[in-house]
Amino acid sequence: MDSSSTPLRDFLEIPYDQLEEMNGEAKQARLSRISRDKLREDRTRYLVDERRIKAVTVCFSDLEGRFHMLDYDKKFLLKSLDALTFDGSSVRGFSSQSESDLRLELDWSTFYWLPADVFGPGKVLLFAEVRTRDGQPYPSDIRATLRAYGDELREKQGLVCNVAPEIEGFLFKGRYSEQHYVEAPNFELVSIGGYFHSLPGDNLRAFIDSAAEVQRAMAFGNEKDHPEVAPSQFEMNFSYSEALICADEVQLYKLLCRQVASNMGMTASFLPKPIIGMNGSGMHTNLSFAQEGRNLFWDANGRDRLSDKGWDVADRILTSADDLCLILNPSVNAYRRLDPAFEAPNQIKISANNRGAMLRIPMSNEKSARIEVRSVAPDANPYLVFYSLMRTALEGPTSAADDSKRRRTRFLPDHIDDAIRAFKSSRYLNEMLGETLVGKYAELKQIQADRCPKALGAQIKIPEIQFHHEVTNQYLWGMF
Repeated sequence: MDSSSTPLRDFLEIPYDQLEEMNGEAKQARLSRISRDKLREDRTRYLVDERRIKAVTVCFSDLEGRFHMLDYDKKFLLKSLDALTFDGSSVRGFSSQSESDLRLELDWSTFYWLPADVFGPGKVLLFAEVRTRDGQPYPSDIRATLRAYGDELREKQGLVCNVAPEIEGFLFKGRYSEQHYVEAPNFELVSIGGYFHSLPGDNLRAFIDSAAEVQRAMAFGNEKDHPEVAPSQFEMNFSYSEALICADEVQLYKLLCRQVASNMGMTASFLPKPIIGMNGSGMHTNLSFAQEGRNLFWDANGRDRLSDKGWDVADRILTSADDLCLILNPSVNAYRRLDPAFEAPNQIKISANNRGAMLRIPMSNEKSARIEVRSVAPDANPYLVFYSLMRTALEGPTSAADDSKRRRTRFLPDHIDDAIRAFKSSRYLNEMLGETLVGKYAELKQIQADRCPKALGAQIKIPEIQFHHEVTNQYLWGMF
């Protein structure tokens, strides 16, 4: 046999249509709540049998929502499932150097076959939860907190929280344009089209089409995609799902957008307000609760067709709006977006039509009735956002405790320092998240705020990009 004709590598590469089918089946297994032990058994057997898989990408998110990935050699991972460790002191918001060893526990309900042209051939992806040395849930791993709360709601009350995000971003010329902002403080647009408008073959449309194909292959359940209001701005919507699944998809959405853009020599940016004088980017978060398959927010005879339960949820979120603001808007740059000149959702109120309101009631039917939380920035930690909104929606204080909040128009904080103060002093959040976690998160945000000018002013400042949690890295922070 002529060895020169034998391929040196034969790694798994699956066509996009097959990927969509396989990932769709995996997602349905997750929604059907097949036991983790059963999924672990099935998927470890698959990994053993599928010789064309070389590595497993294992993912987790830190306290700020930054996405971290490790590639484990498949054979090593299968031999070391109960001993996957990493250095937590190298992750901002995790452990100190004296207690740095943390463990990863694979969530076998998550299993993604990956488009080889984006992620590389021969890989599958799993999410993991972070554990302490003795196997206990790690407090800064909000994904595990969200999963536990969702399980508790379903088991004790039969409640399911469904979430659908609308994540906007910008496409800029050049790779790593955010990191290079310190050298040349400006972003170059790739398109000057507007809302719903771009030529079919221009760079923005080509990027949107390519990223949407990857989403579809990963079974997000695509709905629509289009250029947004600002030049070079995009939005790609996918269907609602349970909160934890949706949060995972948010992290993957941003990852695949960044990689697709990089493959095209560009940068997909999720800074909330990268360019002064244009609309910023948001992550409008559509929220509803279901019980036994029935949408609890629908009432055909209710005001704006929203049920009493829906109005109660809205009241609780609005009552805690100031407290939640730092979670929903976690960066210095995010407070530039809360500018009323650009449809900013900075009014602490709910409306069916006013897009300046923090909460909106979209047109809907029995299936789609929901509340849209418009004040969420695209750089927020989706696990922390969804968990905080869910808990507040069901357990948060109501305006009955302070009737003055209902009688006057209130506005969200317009600077991160004000949001930090409200967050730290919130008795409700200290009880919900715990004083230690509130202190740790506030400290991270204060360090970022202290690196930036106190007054936002009319121009984007280099430090608000340079020290943004999605842009910076541990090395840069270690220089101070």
